[in-house]
Amino acid sequence: MIKKANLFEQLPKSTTEENFETLLETPGLRLERIISHAHATPAGEWYDQDWPEWVVLLQGSACLRIENEPELVLLKPGDYLHLPSHMRHRVEWTDPKQPTIWLALHYGRGE
Repeated sequence: MIKKANLFEQLPKSTTEENFETLLETPGLRLERIISHAHATPAGEWYDQDWPEWVVLLQGSACLRIENEPELVLLKPGDYLHLPSHMRHRVEWTDPKQPTIWLALHYGRGE
């Protein structure tokens, strides 16, 4: 069955936490939509994944910190980033005025 949807519709009502929605999942691959609103990774915490991730920012804006990199990574709509496995990173902030919408492709997960 074909399922039609729109990435910019049916946004979650809650803006206090990030929202993760799996759009497609197959062995070794997961595509998810992430909705953030004024979100930041809690102090002292890092994402450290066992698999690579490719992420694109579709709406809003965000700032990432990559461990051991001197420059912050500012993202605007259309910007994308490849994060190899175990590249520790964190979200410093996302747009407080509108939802920040991302697509994240997790692959090579060995499932």
